[in-house]
Amino acid sequence: MKINLKVQPKSGRQEIIRVDEDSYKVFLKKSPEDNKANEELTKLLKKYFNEKNVKIIKGLTSRNKIIEVK
Repeated sequence: MKINLKVQPKSGRQEIIRVDEDSYKVFLKKSPEDNKANEELTKLLKKYFNEKNVKIIKGLTSRNKIIEVK
């Protein structure tokens, strides 16, 4: 399953909001430096979807990302 994300790093909270069927807005506490926000994002999504295989397939350095959940 592929999911579109709009990510807001350094927001002071961790929250996932479903916008529509395959789009989510994600708020992260960590900053984007040194890949910290992406690491926080994948951990949060693994917990949210209860899946072990979550991969960023597009947008590693962007706030708009496409994620694959298997």
